Amino acid sequence: MHDGTLARDVSIGTITVPRLGFGAMRITGRGIWGPPSDRAAALALLRHVVERGVRLIDTADSYGPFVSEELIAEALRPYPSDLLIATKGGLTRSGPDAWHPKADPRHLREACEGSLRRLRLERIDLYQLHREDPRIPIEESIGALRDLQAEGKIRYIGVCNVSLDQLRRARTVAQIVSVQNRYNVEDRHSEDVLRACTADGTVFIPWHPLGGLEGMPQRIEGTLRRIGERHRASMNQILLAWLLHKSPIMAPIPGTSSITHFEENMASAQIVLSPDDLAELDRLAA
Repeated sequence: MHDGTLARDVSIGTITVPRLGFGAMRITGRGIWGPPSDRAAALALLRHVVERGVRLIDTADSYGPFVSEELIAEALRPYPSDLLIATKGGLTRSGPDAWHPKADPRHLREACEGSLRRLRLERIDLYQLHREDPRIPIEESIGALRDLQAEGKIRYIGVCNVSLDQLRRARTVAQIVSVQNRYNVEDRHSEDVLRACTADGTVFIPWHPLGGLEGMPQRIEGTLRRIGERHRASMNQILLAWLLHKSPIMAPIPGTSSITHFEENMASAQIVLSPDDLAELDRLAA
């Protein structure tokens, strides 16, 4: 499922942004809990991200919780007119690395209105259901977002962590312009969802796009090293380049707390993988 050319931009609804975005989860404390250890560095990173031309920043009310959204507003307001800030609701937190689905309509309304206040926006361009709540049919959760959209508080609706069936059900209630699922060279459980998104032009935002290099199977690490040597690139850069080649609707949002690491990620967009490179990487799915 490889496109012949590398598209530079992607359209989320009617908003066009460069395909390589920024995930603002890692600018919080350890375990995605509390403030960052170096607040000034986090603010400087966010400003640098925008100065370098990134126009899709992805966050969530649960990152911190609330910390990531607050830092984005502090660093970037007044926002550039072409900056798309995407946020999410539907998960609550009880401590570091602890996540709990809560996507009833009342909570989602409170979550959206809280994000509007923290981001200091009148309307959120892309609001995503973070995860289906097993106690609530996804149709009810999406219906709450559709109501917020009708009130002008949300421009576009996206979904995260969905199966193909959940995506189809969500689409019976509202227009879904983006899907954010875990996807990387090692974890391709969402291949059917990606295929459906590619077919109809729905943006696919892969989270955890680099996978876990620590503990990665030797056969995968060896392939990444070989291809990286051919392109004088790091394994991380090859992983991101592969995603950009995988589908023209793919919009990776690698996150980091380091400007150096961010620049390494940005350079991956300049790597042109050969058909042989892509075939090697695709075989890793086995």
